[in-house]
Amino acid sequence: MNDRSILITGGTGSLGKALTRHILAQYPEVKRLVIYSRDEQKQFEMEQEFPVAKYPQIRYFIGDVRDYERLERAFQGIDSVIHAAAMKHVHIAEYNPDECVKTNVGGAENVIKAALNSKVKDVVALSTDKACAPINLYGATKLTSDKLFVAANNIRGKRDIKFSVVRYGNVMGSNGSVIPFFIKRKQQDGILPITVAEMTRFNISLQEGVDMVMHALEHAWGGEIFVPKIPSYHITDVAEAIGPECEKPIIGIRPGEKIHEEMITASDSFTTVDLGTYYAILPQGHRYTTEEYCAQTGAKLVAQGFVYNSGTNHEWLSVAEIRELIVQHVDPTFKP
Repeated sequence: MNDRSILITGGTGSLGKALTRHILAQYPEVKRLVIYSRDEQKQFEMEQEFPVAKYPQIRYFIGDVRDYERLERAFQGIDSVIHAAAMKHVHIAEYNPDECVKTNVGGAENVIKAALNSKVKDVVALSTDKACAPINLYGATKLTSDKLFVAANNIRGKRDIKFSVVRYGNVMGSNGSVIPFFIKRKQQDGILPITVAEMTRFNISLQEGVDMVMHALEHAWGGEIFVPKIPSYHITDVAEAIGPECEKPIIGIRPGEKIHEEMITASDSFTTVDLGTYYAILPQGHRYTTEEYCAQTGAKLVAQGFVYNSGTNHEWLSVAEIRELIVQHVDPTFKP
């Protein structure tokens, strides 16, 4: 990444800030790091943590991924793009569907178009487990986004540019995620609402998310959807880890929610390979074959019918492990 210019859309979000911290620490000679987002207050706050006076490589660009002209201007001189901007809250997307489509689908189209019309060489788009077999609008828009980025490799012509996707589950401690929500509710009223007792989710730390994005930037052939091997947790165990003495009423599943999340379906298994640390769903009808990919990367095809589901996962976090991770990744002063 040294001597590269990198742009992060949605750069003031939890992962954007974690990526910024990582890039500045690991690649001090990065040429430029552009933080592109539409919220001026979040940019103002982020600039207090990463001031331009201390980090002259950083540029703060106000802009919306819906605005193609602004994106095209921001992409000038950029080598690598990390597309993290999105509407992410399931229930808000259900209530405001047109706004979700404009940002998650229209924004993806604008990022692709701007990248193709500039000298960008690598684009990594962030996805979600909800894009796999989606039942809510958020997931459906992110699946569409994934398809757009994968297909963008087919229209690049002779351009030296690669588009890939990273798909993962709940990021521990990110804005709007369940753990900070439970910690806040414990402090407020001591009531931790549980949707359904059987609910499970995948769990990934911010640093693991950062590592996965960097892996895709450095190793993607173009067209892959990378999926991490990460543990699951029971939502009841999260509540127990945070507030063992709290009241935990069952409130029922919300519109658009699943009891278990998926990241790879049985239908995906025919083109899914095991890379060791990650899985990769390979594109069909692309410029390389699955056999070529496996031969050169050491990947192995997964068994036909393989599924990757938070409810049938082989790796689980215990209550004690959840508490340990909260101290490590969310709140070092946390005590249950």
